[in-house]
Amino acid sequence: MKKQPEKSSPPLSVEELARCLNCPFEGDGSAVIRGVSSLEKAQKGDLVFLSHRKYLSLLEQSKASAAIIPSEERYDIIPVIKSENPHISFVKAVEIFYKPYRPPPGIHPSALVSPSAKIGKDVTIGPFAFIGDEAEIGAETVIFPFVAIYPWVKIGKETVLHSHVSIREEVKIGNRVIIHNGAVIGSDGFGYLQDKAHPHIKIPQVGTLIIEDDVEVGTNTTIDRASLGETIIKKGTKIDNLVQIAHNVEIGPHSILAGQVGISGSTKIGKNVIMGGQAGATDHVNIGDNVIVAGRTGIIKDVPPDSFIGGFPHLDIKEWRKSATMLPRLYDLAKDIRRLKKKVEELEKKL
Repeated sequence: MKKQPEKSSPPLSVEELARCLNCPFEGDGSAVIRGVSSLEKAQKGDLVFLSHRKYLSLLEQSKASAAIIPSEERYDIIPVIKSENPHISFVKAVEIFYKPYRPPPGIHPSALVSPSAKIGKDVTIGPFAFIGDEAEIGAETVIFPFVAIYPWVKIGKETVLHSHVSIREEVKIGNRVIIHNGAVIGSDGFGYLQDKAHPHIKIPQVGTLIIEDDVEVGTNTTIDRASLGETIIKKGTKIDNLVQIAHNVEIGPHSILAGQVGISGSTKIGKNVIMGGQAGATDHVNIGDNVIVAGRTGIIKDVPPDSFIGGFPHLDIKEWRKSATMLPRLYDLAKDIRRLKKKVEELEKKL
């Protein structure tokens, strides 16, 4: 087994780092950068970034050795790297300096791997992990301790499954997928029929689940298999912690679902959709491309593409903001109406 690489990379000069980021620099290119930090906590050797000139005073007070700043900004107190998007360039710098923990390749002696499983090159399988019959694990995939992979699962290359993830039978997972601790992938959908003699008859969940490339699934999230056919999470989608995705749901590419989102069965979500925390959608609705859903929104019918919605039941965001503004005033308005009604009744008696 090869040795685990150090968490931090060797220091780089400002000039070397600017070259890695494909950005120009100004000032002393030989200044040494050892890591990254926030503006407030930076020390000598740290790199920071300035996203907007309103934070310029923080940069002037910072002890950082270099900064990434907007291309149009001028600053000569310390060396600077100029970027069209300083935040994105800073994220790339973080990736250069800090590598996520990954155990070295190999199968731990306590792992239980079926003889019929196909294990790719340089795969890591941690202690007490289980790999079922005829499962396929792609090259350089990392499986942390206590992961359970049921039979006939197919997992691509360079995927990471953190501890206590469960992957149910016949699920297909693509390349470079990250699934965080405790997620349950491919569990039975919640489907029951009602009958007087036999209440809550379970509908067999015999479909599967497909997760495409570059998807990330958060801690303790559950994604159900289809009752028939497929539940599909398309490429590049990012799913936060504690999200529930029901059977036969389809989520388009590059969408984002924040924490505690709930999607009911057979709902179709387009590409580049953003759903805020605790938003939910009823079953069998279609949510178009590029839709933005405010937190705690309840979606009860189809949503056209490019919409921005909020509230329950959902409304256009402008209409919802108007109604939300009025809500605290309803009690006072009701009192005014009662008072006016009483005056009208008194006037009618006089007439």
